[in-house]
Parts: sequence; structure tokens; C-alpha cells
Amino acid sequence: MQNGKLVLIIGPSGVGKSVILKKLRERHSEWHFPRSATTRPRRAGERDELYRFVSDTAFDRLIEENALLEWAVVHGGARYGTLIEEIIPPIEQGKIVVREVDVQGFDSIRAHHFFRGADAVYALESVFIFPENKEQLIAHIRARAPMSEEELTRRIASMERELTYADLCDHQIVNKEGALDETVQEVARLLEK
Repeated sequence: MQNGKLVLIIGPSGVGKSVILKKLRERHSEWHFPRSATTRPRRAGERDELYRFVSDTAFDRLIEENALLEWAVVHGGARYGTLIEEIIPPIEQGKIVVREVDVQGFDSIRAHHFFRGADAVYALESVFIFPENKEQLIAHIRARAPMSEEELTRRIASMERELTYADLCDHQIVNKEGALDETVQEVARLLEK
């Protein structure tokens, strides 16, 4: 069987990446959607589909054992990481592995020796999800949760920085308001090439 590939889905916060991934997961059970390791507490009713919940000590061990492609401190101190065991074996089985990452994770993974340069061991593709316009994205950010003007300003600055990554990606797709199914179909079409 031909080797599979890792596909990174990136884009600014609030653009709909998580919803797109949820729809792809529902429609493409043949693809692999890896779990993240995290030190954050499990929320009420949360199962193990999206995360492997670990202690700080266990996360330290994952770092020491080079078991993570990348990791970061997010949202007030919890750590999140991309587990190699959730990525590489499915690729070697010929699967499309789909992973949502932030720009920091994108930088780390594409710089990893598994995926870097002409001699890369494994195939890597990236899809950048654009908002229809910046105003739409700002409205989504505001609707998510109440926040101060200072926090909104910080998030808008972060959005501007994230948008600069679009040209580094293999594909760019606009997630138009009210057209989620079309966006999901377009992402799926690109991944199946």
C-alpha cells in the first residue's frame, strides 16, 4: 500500500477549523484524526476521542522520550502536544492523517526532519482556511465569549499574524458564511488528490 500523508489544517481562530474537522471525521472514517496529549483537566462528559489526558509528569516524560512532533503551552498553562504514535503508524498504513494545528504547531511540524525538505520521510500537505472577510471573523471571535476590548485587540493582532501563513500552505480555501458543506467538500477533494 502506498504511504499516506499528514495534512495540517490551519487558519485564524474563529474561522471554523474545528467544525470542518468534525464534519470530515463524520464523513471519512477511513481517514485518521489523531488525538493530542494534554495536561488540561478532562471536562464533564468528555471522553478520549480528541485527547489523551496526561499528568504534567507524564507529559514531561513524552518530551524526554521524543514522543511528540511538537508541543506548546496554551490557554493559561495547559500543555498540548502532537503524539508521534498518533501520526506516523497511520501514515505508514497508507492513511490520510488530518490534524488541526495553530501556526506555532505548523512551524514545528514542517521543520521536523520527518517532513522537511526533498528528503522528507513522509508526505506533508497543508490547507489554510480563510474567513470570507475579516469582519466576519471578528464577529465570530466576539460571539464565542464575552471579552474585554484589550483581549479583542490581542486576538485581532493574532488573527493578522495567522493570516500571513496562508502563502506558506499548499492550499487555501475560503470558509464562506452559510456554506459549510461546500467548504468541507472542497477540503475533502483536496485531501483525496
